Amino acid sequence: MAALQILKYPDARLHTIAKPVEVFDDALRELVSAMAETMYEAPGIGLAATQVDVHQRVIVIDVSETKNQLKVFINPEILDSGGEKRVYEEGCLSVPGVYEEVERPASVRVRALDEHGKPFELQADGLLAVCLQHEIDHLNGRVFVQYLSRLKQSRIRTKLLKSDREAA
Repeated sequence: MAALQILKYPDARLHTIAKPVEVFDDALRELVSAMAETMYEAPGIGLAATQVDVHQRVIVIDVSETKNQLKVFINPEILDSGGEKRVYEEGCLSVPGVYEEVERPASVRVRALDEHGKPFELQADGLLAVCLQHEIDHLNGRVFVQYLSRLKQSRIRTKLLKSDREAA
């Protein structure tokens, strides 16, 4: 399957709440494969199905240096987030060229299913914890810029719309 098109902020489809995956079949595994290819090609470290206009609770992540440790999270849910918060600079494939600091819990415990429907839990901290929270936000219809001030959101929206017009 070819790489998928990534929706760009402020596309309203990015605010769609994804539905749980109920069928674990070849079509789901093909979606996961296409999402991974799209993420690696972009290049990025995480991608939620919402970003490719598929509104199912599917995430692919690879925060490794070698880009060969793909993690797949189907129907992920955060069970616990550590009390300590940290500020990380975040970027997003749907918000190209924009990097801003966002405060999030430093660690999370997540429960999900793999692409075959097998359940697992994962304790994550650092970059993986940030990436999981960022991608789960996408599944819930939230883009990281929504953590920023209204002024910053407006400037980002204007900048991206202008660059889209210039590219057309």
